[in-house]
Amino acid sequence: MRFLVDAQLPPALARWLEAKGHEAQHVFDLGLMEASDRAIWAKAGEIGFTLVTKDEDFVTLLATRPNGASVVWLRVGNTTRPALLEWFGKVLPEIESALGSGESLIEVI
Repeated sequence: MRFLVDAQLPPALARWLEAKGHEAQHVFDLGLMEASDRAIWAKAGEIGFTLVTKDEDFVTLLATRPNGASVVWLRVGNTTRPALLEWFGKVLPEIESALGSGESLIEVI
């Protein structure tokens, strides 16, 4: 699977996903740290990545401007990087299953 990790999440999440066998980039990798949500959304659709984000705006963009990209919407508060990666490791199988079934919005609480 292919993931684009949004700015409010650490680049370490993209590296962690790569270590798990996925293709992953952080918006920083693409020079999009200061880009608008619409520009990030357009890039996710252009490169065929699933956007991993904490930003509800991308849920709205998915509904109003579908472009082939999917959204993994993380509903987790601020946490340390190690705690985030541990938590994400527990939910990754559910995310993979939902994406594999064709879901375009995966809300993870």
